[in-house]
Amino acid sequence: MLQEAKDLQNRAVVELFSKAHGQKKELTFRAPTGSGKTHMMGDFMNRLLAEQKDIIFLVSTLSKGNLAQQNYDSFLRCSQDGTYPELKPYLINTEISGEEELFIPTDYNVYVLPRDLFKAGGILMRGAMDHFLRTMTIGDFGMGLGKKIYLIKDECHQATNNLDEISEKFFARTFNFSATPKLSRGQVPDVQISDEEAVAAKLIKRVELIEDENATVDDAIDKFLEIKTQYNNLIGVHPCLIIQISNKDKAEEEWQNKIKPALDKHQALKWMVIVNTYKTTGAKDTSKELLCDTNDDVKKKLPVAKWKDYAKGNHSTIDVIVFKMVISEGWDIPRACMLFQVRDTQSRQLDEQVMGRVRRNPRLLDYEMLSEEAQELASTAWVWGIKPDNMNKIMPVKLWKMGTVDVQEQIRVKTTKLVGLTERADFDIVAFMSSQPSSTTHQDIFSLFNKMKQGDNALREMSFEYANGDYVKWWDFMQHYDKVKHKYDTYINDYDKSMVEDKEVSFPINSTYMDSDNRTEIEEWVWCRKESESTTFAFDSDAEREWANYLSKIAAREAAEVAQLGDEDERYLWGKNFPYNSEIKYEYYSDGIHKSYPDFIMKDKRGKIHIFEVKSVNGNGDAGFDPEEYKAKIQVLKDCYKAASAKLKNHIFYIPIKDGDKWQIYRYANGNEMTMTKQMFKASFSEK
Repeated sequence: MLQEAKDLQNRAVVELFSKAHGQKKELTFRAPTGSGKTHMMGDFMNRLLAEQKDIIFLVSTLSKGNLAQQNYDSFLRCSQDGTYPELKPYLINTEISGEEELFIPTDYNVYVLPRDLFKAGGILMRGAMDHFLRTMTIGDFGMGLGKKIYLIKDECHQATNNLDEISEKFFARTFNFSATPKLSRGQVPDVQISDEEAVAAKLIKRVELIEDENATVDDAIDKFLEIKTQYNNLIGVHPCLIIQISNKDKAEEEWQNKIKPALDKHQALKWMVIVNTYKTTGAKDTSKELLCDTNDDVKKKLPVAKWKDYAKGNHSTIDVIVFKMVISEGWDIPRACMLFQVRDTQSRQLDEQVMGRVRRNPRLLDYEMLSEEAQELASTAWVWGIKPDNMNKIMPVKLWKMGTVDVQEQIRVKTTKLVGLTERADFDIVAFMSSQPSSTTHQDIFSLFNKMKQGDNALREMSFEYANGDYVKWWDFMQHYDKVKHKYDTYINDYDKSMVEDKEVSFPINSTYMDSDNRTEIEEWVWCRKESESTTFAFDSDAEREWANYLSKIAAREAAEVAQLGDEDERYLWGKNFPYNSEIKYEYYSDGIHKSYPDFIMKDKRGKIHIFEVKSVNGNGDAGFDPEEYKAKIQVLKDCYKAASAKLKNHIFYIPIKDGDKWQIYRYANGNEMTMTKQMFKASFSEK
């Protein structure tokens, strides 16, 4: 997994953990489908359980799609392999026989509850659940265990009325988790990972949306056949096209008249149709059966309940899966890369939960091992349908280009990267390992594997290269992991040795940004709105918006080089470094290699490149904001930019920091640091 993906998940969990120490009784966590919500939930619970021994978690999970079992299996696996050692999960079920009474043990701390079991009249409601909740808390006459129960509502956008009714009585805190929390129920995200952040970190795929009302199933199949061979050869995964029946009442008609005829043209394609509705078997026959079928003779012999399990695997041979209108929670199929929505007059906008089925990264855990071409393929999803409301917040932009002027040629930015320890000519991993004394004690393989998994990607690759398939050598490497890590950390933090000049790049031709309330008018820079003549752009924070306004004035009056785009139209060579598609980035080290995407780039009249990373220590009213931790992160960036400025002589780096209403600007040129005010910054462009 890319370090950026790990960082994004960790940042979200740390923020939620921090807010859990506040006074708010109910918190909502939002993360897009496919971004590792279950993993982050486990991490969050593990942190709280390590700190508070008097709590337990009740995780309310949707019953459909075997989602409760999936969550339980994930928590159990992470508990057993040492990833989240504090978790002691238990799956509540009602599989009892005869007159046996249902009993829920009390020696676990994470209880996974399939939501549909908690309904009036069910076995669970005949006293077992009430007895469990009373026993875990104060109980009758104060005879309970005195635990505090924290309720986690997984997929909280789905109603849990029965649990809500007993919330005040039994649950000390409630944590909502969903990709689509219900604002109408007050589920306003306290912590969230935006789609834009998840796409940039390669946690989920970007969506290439085809809003063509005349598109047909044939068009989707043609596109699928176009990329199928590439998918198999480049990323080692068999891709899948999902076709969404738009109207469940017309399932049979759409299948027979639109979908199956298109599939019949391609006999080599394997397909499944799984629709939980009924079809009429004859004109006068009122008997009905589930609309489920497949042209895979082998899989046809399996029970329908097993079809989904088979279809999920990355090497499943099923090419096309047809579902009813709602294919939402509880079914993960990372190899699915295309979604076609059958259109009719009742077609609705694509649901974010439905789109999430094709946005999972099929090679998330080893994405960094893929070639650039394979990475692009693995991180793209093709969707035919009506744009959902949430996608209206994603604003496409493009570079200005008129006549012979090419902004990408006008602004050339050099970047830096960190080279690994094994790339040093004076370091020999084999000799280093040979010099280490034999270990007198040995850690178990599960602890070693977890250490490797949690550690830096570069060290993991070093262990594989050293072992070269030899298990004994890998074991030996991991027994001395801490010493190798110390050697690696010492080297990689010495930027004089580890930082080198990388590629010379520019702004991407096309990018996007997420709309926000931090909007401002900016004209005469390198960007224009792709689908609008508007000159309004939005920024990630109020500080960034304020600096953009200030930089716009400086660029136009004193600083930026001018590109003439026509007889009367001119643009100043500066712009926002929108992260999507951007290659303008600088590597730094902080418990792993990270990438800094600076906020703004400007080329001045003397041809120098100015690079800006905007920060604010104000916290914007965030109760969980830790100013000391934030300042430590800024210091890491200062070290990176100072070193980069020594490598790239024609580039000047800045970290403008807003503190209250004032700005302090750190400037880095030729490896030297200088502190400036806004007035000094402005005056520097008048210097000869």
